[in-house]
Amino acid sequence: MWKEFKEFIMTGNVIDFAIAVILAGAVGLVVTGFVSDIIMPVVGHFAGGYDFADQKILLSAAEIGADGTVLKPENAIRWGAWVNTIINLLIVGMVLFWMAKSKTRFMGDAPAPGPTADQELLAEIRDLLKK
Repeated sequence: MWKEFKEFIMTGNVIDFAIAVILAGAVGLVVTGFVSDIIMPVVGHFAGGYDFADQKILLSAAEIGADGTVLKPENAIRWGAWVNTIINLLIVGMVLFWMAKSKTRFMGDAPAPGPTADQELLAEIRDLLKK
């Protein structure tokens, strides 16, 4: 069992997938920082000085005890954070689109795979049945 697990883990697909997941996490952090630190201040400036991250609709205020502890946290719809998330999604989508376009431009389109032996056999059977 250990040998099978070792063979599975050491295959190229698993290692490539692990690298992709790690890189995706790093790219996610970079894009989140880009959106929150660069894009949203510009959007806020042109939207009249709003900081979207702090925008919310307060449903019920927090209850604070006499000693300063929070007895009941506030309940709010944080629509500004949601706007930031949507902008983040659009930027990630745009970057992935550019990457795909660049790959196609530099490496060319991958040729379409031909039919498998099973598909060719089925096509021959279909053609014989038509006759």
